[in-house]
Amino acid sequence: MRLLKSKKDTAFLVDVFYEKVLQDEMLAPFFMKLNFETHKPRMVHFWNFVLFDEEGYTTNVTNVHTSMPIEKEHFDRWVLLFNQTVDAHFSGENAEKAKQRAALIAWSINSKMN
Repeated sequence: MRLLKSKKDTAFLVDVFYEKVLQDEMLAPFFMKLNFETHKPRMVHFWNFVLFDEEGYTTNVTNVHTSMPIEKEHFDRWVLLFNQTVDAHFSGENAEKAKQRAALIAWSINSKMN
C-alpha cells in the first residue's frame, strides 16, 4: 500500500476507478457517451481540489449531474467501487479523506436530486 499524496497518485486513482466504473453494469451506461480522455483531467483536478486544496476548480458537480437519471442505488454503487479502489491501492490519512469525501459528495448530490 502506498500513501495518496500527489497529483500522480490522484491520476492513478481516477484511472483505476473509472476503469471499474466503465465495466460495471449499473454505472457504465452513465459514462458510455463520455470522452474519458477529455474528461479525465477535470476529474483529476476535482480530486486534487478535494484532497489537496488545489486552486482553480470551479465546476459545480451537482449541476453537472442533475440532468442524469441517477438514483440512490447508483450513488451507493459509485461509493462502493470508489472505496474498493482506494482500499486496494492506498492507505493513510488522504486515502481515508478520499473515501469520506466521496461518501459526502454522493450523499449531497443525491439529496439535491432526489
